[in-house]
Amino acid sequence: MAETDPIPVDALQGFVAQALRSKGVPQGDATKVAALMVEADVFGYGTHGVFRLRQYMARLAGGGCNPTPHISVAHETVATAVIDGDDGLGHLAMAAARDLAMEKARAAGIGWVGVRGGNHAGPLALYVRPQAEAGLLGMAAAVGSANHVPPYGGSDLLLGTNPIAFSAPAAGADPFVFDMATTVAAMGKIKTLLQQGAPMPEGWMVGRDGKPLTDPARKSEGFLLPIGGPKGFGLSVAIGLMAGVLNGAAFGGDVVDFTSDTSSSTNTGQCVMALDPAAFGMAEEFAATATRIFDEMRASEPLPGHDPVRLPGEGKTAQAEARRKAGLTLNPALQKELNKIAAECDIDAPFPMGAAA
Repeated sequence: MAETDPIPVDALQGFVAQALRSKGVPQGDATKVAALMVEADVFGYGTHGVFRLRQYMARLAGGGCNPTPHISVAHETVATAVIDGDDGLGHLAMAAARDLAMEKARAAGIGWVGVRGGNHAGPLALYVRPQAEAGLLGMAAAVGSANHVPPYGGSDLLLGTNPIAFSAPAAGADPFVFDMATTVAAMGKIKTLLQQGAPMPEGWMVGRDGKPLTDPARKSEGFLLPIGGPKGFGLSVAIGLMAGVLNGAAFGGDVVDFTSDTSSSTNTGQCVMALDPAAFGMAEEFAATATRIFDEMRASEPLPGHDPVRLPGEGKTAQAEARRKAGLTLNPALQKELNKIAAECDIDAPFPMGAAA
């Protein structure tokens, strides 16, 4: 197999599940988390997919992540709930929150479910796309798993990338799916560049001297920049209140860096929402109206030098189907890292040793 040859999706899922099981994760949970991790890569969120396996394994080994959590509902009303993730792998609590939010939306028109005691759970798109595919609107937000951003005008690292995502149904193959960090770049992108030995573009980070920082190996010497300056800062704080404080989860100085500290509970906070258009008398009309408006936007004449207008999530379904059929192509650095994990866990390497060397 050459370095660029793809690996079948089911083979990669099986490897990830084996690796998690080697750290004491039960078969059912390992299979569920592995499927979600690989799903992130299938939909093109490579910085939050199997690339994160090393971090998850480190926290399982260090005791900061509970391999056998009891996911429970700590508080509940007709339309809301808080799920306690019991320090388990974050995908488990977030998947449970998403499913419960959708169930409540069908019954009450809206479902809002918070998470406490969670961990990093991959891209938020995983927890909003299913709502749109089911004819619902979705939203999810999270407190970042480490603080890389100071409050606007300050110098103390008290905020994370604090992502937020939205989804909505539309006619055709692709629902509207918008997933973003509140920083100019997500830390996962910087870690990916570090693994590949590539520089960062200017504008992602600055050092404490205020000058651009482009070496990803020096990321600890500076901080990420918020989108839109004070606007991004305000949005990040709002997310921290909804996903962190409201759920009894960490925010601000209480946030634990889940990479450098593998033994402490992170008490990561997240939230997932589902909204049924039928509760507003728009059961069928919503998707049709949204599609008409999206078509208007796509028809807008591009500015000179710009590509045609595209909506968030456009083309993702076809790309995902192609990857499921052809397999996933992972960069050589990640192949090598996954083979290292396999050797450490005494399981079969997912890539021929010559290809990933």
